[in-house]
Amino acid sequence: MSVENVIRSVIEKNPGEREFHQAVREVLESIEPVMKKHPEFEKAKILDRIVVPEREIYFRVVWEDDRGEIQVNNGMRIQFNSAIGPYKGGLRFHPSVYRGIIKFLGFEQIFKNALTTLPMGGGKGGSDFDPKGKSDAEVRRFCVSFMNELYRHIGPNTDVPAGDIGVGGREIGYLYGQYRRITNRFESVLTGKGMNWGGSLVRPEATGYGAVYFTEEMLKTKKETIKGKTVAVSGSGNVAQYAVQKANQLGAKVVTLSDSNGTVYDPDGISGTKWDFVMDLKNVKRGRISEYADKFGVDYCEGERPWKFECEIALPCATQNEISAKDAKMLIDNGVIAVAEGANMPTEPGGVDLFIENGVLFGPGKAANAGGVATSGLEMCQNHIGMSWSFEETDRHLHNIMVNIHKQAAAAAEKYGHKGNYVIGANIAGFLKIANAMLDQGQS
Repeated sequence: MSVENVIRSVIEKNPGEREFHQAVREVLESIEPVMKKHPEFEKAKILDRIVVPEREIYFRVVWEDDRGEIQVNNGMRIQFNSAIGPYKGGLRFHPSVYRGIIKFLGFEQIFKNALTTLPMGGGKGGSDFDPKGKSDAEVRRFCVSFMNELYRHIGPNTDVPAGDIGVGGREIGYLYGQYRRITNRFESVLTGKGMNWGGSLVRPEATGYGAVYFTEEMLKTKKETIKGKTVAVSGSGNVAQYAVQKANQLGAKVVTLSDSNGTVYDPDGISGTKWDFVMDLKNVKRGRISEYADKFGVDYCEGERPWKFECEIALPCATQNEISAKDAKMLIDNGVIAVAEGANMPTEPGGVDLFIENGVLFGPGKAANAGGVATSGLEMCQNHIGMSWSFEETDRHLHNIMVNIHKQAAAAAEKYGHKGNYVIGANIAGFLKIANAMLDQGQS
């Protein structure tokens, strides 16, 4: 079956799942040169198989709120591909969660995990539960109910979930506690754990740091450096926070942050005590980014994203499809030279095309934001050997992984005639590893 026929089949069999359709098209169209060189992949129906999850698990989550009222949410775990290791990917708790988003995320995770070179398959899960505005007790009761079903389908050598949007250290703690109570086992079944009970240093920082490390490697190809550059960052959660920190450490100036309500613009830079304020605002007080504008007397753009401001580097770290073609054009007009996706698929296809056509260095999420899952893999390694590495050692491993991901993507792009195109390069490099593993293992 041709690439276009596989895409058409995915759309027909998965109606209404726009994000999943988008992810499949983006990957499959870019690997057409590989399929032409490897007829054995077509004979083994690798494309037909790789777009269908190995397993999809759906369940209801019944919990009690603080008023004593029963609430019901949907829960799911999509185990997409385990050809190179146990399923690995986050859990997302957000009202927007539905089958199509989790499938898109799980599909992307297959290739992202392959690029890390660590033995991890691809999966994703979550719920339409919204932890925002809930008490700790309500979040705990929800997590207990969620794990009461999920525990049957996960394990250290089967499926190792992590956090994502709406699932941070608090949620991982509640989930792990219930898993341990049910199974009577203390094992590496979740990552993002607390440092006192099996977690890894650098895990909170990893995705943000990794996106900046990948940006550094892209800039080196143009004999540029991040030092002295103006950076626009979207989001203000975990990924954005540590992308800002690492960019500051390397001498850049970050001028924006955002949340679902709007964007702050600080031309003097978000660093020092200002960054400390953001960390307290978002991680302790769980407030809105507009409070930053009130505190420091800077511009707040309600309902807007950061892409209208002048910058040389853009780091979208919020959510999918947050940079449209119009946004991409604004960034290009304002002098952007590099974009690295700290979130999953934050740039719409039209925006990606514009960046590449205009010579903007563009790091797709499956490469640029792989630092999070890479460090989750490092956490699994530490758990298996019963050791805990220092911050510096773990960060060194992370940096090396991001450098290697850049090398893989760059080399694959050049080999297949698309030098400098990291979208094609990352897709091809990740796909080849998975496809060859599937081929080696037969009809699985």
